[in-house]
Amino acid sequence: MVLEKLRKAHKKTPSDDYIVALDIGTEFVKALIAKRTDENLEIVGVGRTRQEVSDMHSGAIADIAGVVRNCEEALADAEEQAGLQAKQVVIGIAGELVKGVTDTIRYRRPQPDRALDASEMEFIIEKVQERAQIKAQRQIALETGNEDVEVKLVNSALVGIHIDGYKISNPIGFQGRDVAVQIYTAFAPMVHIGALEKVADELSLELLAVAAEPFAVSRSVLGNDASSNFTAILADVGGGTTDIAVVNDGGVEGTRMFGIGGRSFTQTIANDMDLSYKDAEKLKVNIGHSQLKPSVAKEVGQAVDKTLEVWLAGVELALSEFDSIDYLPNRILLCGGGASLNKIVEALEGDEWRKSLPFTKRPTVQHIDPSEVLGVVDTTGDVNDHTFITAMGLLRVGYDTLIGSGDGDSVKEKLNRLLRI
Repeated sequence: MVLEKLRKAHKKTPSDDYIVALDIGTEFVKALIAKRTDENLEIVGVGRTRQEVSDMHSGAIADIAGVVRNCEEALADAEEQAGLQAKQVVIGIAGELVKGVTDTIRYRRPQPDRALDASEMEFIIEKVQERAQIKAQRQIALETGNEDVEVKLVNSALVGIHIDGYKISNPIGFQGRDVAVQIYTAFAPMVHIGALEKVADELSLELLAVAAEPFAVSRSVLGNDASSNFTAILADVGGGTTDIAVVNDGGVEGTRMFGIGGRSFTQTIANDMDLSYKDAEKLKVNIGHSQLKPSVAKEVGQAVDKTLEVWLAGVELALSEFDSIDYLPNRILLCGGGASLNKIVEALEGDEWRKSLPFTKRPTVQHIDPSEVLGVVDTTGDVNDHTFITAMGLLRVGYDTLIGSGDGDSVKEKLNRLLRI
């Protein structure tokens, strides 16, 4: 393959100090190469390639060969800029069948005077993950009509721990009788994960981790502070899906996805105005441009508003499912290419869609800036807007995975290893 030869021409000896993040979106493939340092990740290579309409369907891979070609092209650009090749890759997974939930398990300890150790925590965490997997399997089986569907754990993160009613950040070493553990877990059908494993194999990369994309976005803004009180609704509006994560006091309460993204807006414009997909996309991108005829701008606006109404209903439904929290965060942070549409920001700032939701006041709405991503620094100057946040979050997941697989003895490292998959 020509692109493979192009990549090989630029390759040097693969280095363990570098990670590739592949954000395989419905509209674009984005590749980031980052160098691991003691404290953070430094982005040294960036690549981006547009996908064909038939390559993806609702955030999931529909044509493996087509996606591999696009990944090759994006990687070739990133490797050329970086002047090297990384061996390990983190790939994002999205789509309506990726299920992310936070479960609480209560455990009464038989020996309350004994200090909690790593083996006891491992036992508790395994119980939570087993329960979550059964729940995810049932839900996906119900939605697909396939009772034999196989699911696999893709991400797991500690949300909170209470011992005898007291919240603690690091449980190891504490005494107490009643332990309540909240753990976020994300599961995906094996068929989706298998497609990503095939892509990594075709690219001759070692698959370090697969990450649910809304989880990756939450990792981008949370950093390593175990006592973080970061609270927000994160919405990644991609081409094929919208992925939502609710983060409360530094913990991921859960993630939801629904199959309406930027392409739905384009498709409505194409249908209503009898245009090709490409021409409709151009009109959508230039919706606020002064050179657009007023009559054309009006038609485009009406088509966008029609889809916006359905999209807002999807957001409302997704947020209504977070019934374990009393109030929703009053801050909405956006990323993804679909979020570039100004009408989305304006719509979220309105009052009508959120009337039945437990907000205490009107939420503020803004895009996440790459400078706000903790622990990831861009040295190229090319990571310059909210469309790269998911890929930066994938780098964070890769970094967490590598730290969690080490042999360190600190409490944090022990907990990371317990949650590593």
